[in-house]
Amino acid sequence: MSQDRVPPGQKVTTRFPVLHEGTVPSFDPSKWDFIVDGAVNRNLKFTWEEFKSLPAVTIISDFHCVTGWSRFDNRWEGVRFSAVAKMCEPDPKAISVFVSAEGGYTTSLLLKDMLDDDVLLAYRFNGAPLEPGHGGPLRLIVPKKYAYKSAKWVRKVTLMTEHELGYWEVKGYSDSADPWKEERYSR
Repeated sequence: MSQDRVPPGQKVTTRFPVLHEGTVPSFDPSKWDFIVDGAVNRNLKFTWEEFKSLPAVTIISDFHCVTGWSRFDNRWEGVRFSAVAKMCEPDPKAISVFVSAEGGYTTSLLLKDMLDDDVLLAYRFNGAPLEPGHGGPLRLIVPKKYAYKSAKWVRKVTLMTEHELGYWEVKGYSDSADPWKEERYSR
């Protein structure tokens, strides 16, 4: 294990703990959709089959939970957010992405951070469909941030010209959520 991969205050685990607010939602592929709207030139709406037919990539990344654990070398498969952004054509004034998930969970990230090559809308994990407890069918993966920014059960992203705080950020968690700066809580 390389210590330069462990952010301050984190401990490495090989387990993958399941943490979330609320209950795990049920998934009906025939009724599921994914929406992109807001400060875009093209609103998008995908069925499950349409979303899975988009060009997929695999990324290997580390995962850092704000509760103090990190898990290395996770293999995620899905669609790069940057590819979705290219399809929706963000308004030049768009600066933020508000992510909405099942059960009312939300988070937000700056658009510039969402456009990183390793930000993924993932539906597979380590070669298998993403389990519901880990965010299946669709989870946002933002490796450079604490995991509460990697929302489970994502259904909609809204590009915005102003930044709005999400569920945990409103409750006092850091909006920047950088594990390397140990930005767990807002100051």
